[in-house]
Amino acid sequence: MASHPSFCRDATLPHVESRRACHSRACYKPHSHPTFSIGAVDAGGSMFTGCGKAAVRLAPGSLVLVPAGCVHACNPLPEMAWSYQMLHLDAQWLLEHAPALDGDTARVRDCPVLYAQFCAMNALLFSSGSAQEKDAALLAFLGACASADADADALPSARKPVPLHLAPVLAALQTQPLASLQQLAQAAGISRYQLIRAFRAATGMTPHAYQLNAHINRARSSLQAGAALAQVAHELGFADQSHFQRVFKAHAGITPGRYRS
Repeated sequence: MASHPSFCRDATLPHVESRRACHSRACYKPHSHPTFSIGAVDAGGSMFTGCGKAAVRLAPGSLVLVPAGCVHACNPLPEMAWSYQMLHLDAQWLLEHAPALDGDTARVRDCPVLYAQFCAMNALLFSSGSAQEKDAALLAFLGACASADADADALPSARKPVPLHLAPVLAALQTQPLASLQQLAQAAGISRYQLIRAFRAATGMTPHAYQLNAHINRARSSLQAGAALAQVAHELGFADQSHFQRVFKAHAGITPGRYRS
């Protein structure tokens, strides 16, 4: 029987969020995180896609390392459930403490020793151990990960150089998160149709999908801070709370209310 995902957030370790899901059938739209993410498959199987290229099949024991900003999705095989763990690390913290892992490509690693170390480290994160113990285990795992001799499959990166004419579009999306497609096209000096094609080629998402993904990442931060669902939905421009809940679940695999609690 499927269980709701459980989350680990510790105020003494603000650079870490961990998640565990058992017998899940939740499916995710292509999305990206502002964090460096590490996923582990515990049971069942799934397909990992990055940047719209060929999918990679993951099996129990597989680890996936996903850079911040890399568009990806990882979904269970048809008619199957799977169990997994997901670790999100602040990108700046990772750069300061494990710079060797920072890069442009997603990596799939199949190494039993590394997987076992990840599981032990994540179990400690969910325990009542001290912050010092948890941070030490995390750094030890990242060090082992960086130096592992396991085979790695490099996947296409979402962080390719952005064409010069799209730079004003990305800038507009930062300052005007609710900008219309017409406004974004005007910023780039091209038609809406040309913008959609060029933007998808550069980022792996359409402008609208990029906006929704950014909204959900902002929503995660607001919900962790305890903001009310209705308030978050309104601030991010969703038509109503129901619309917000549908979009959030499609990206995060869980309702915003359960994510916050």
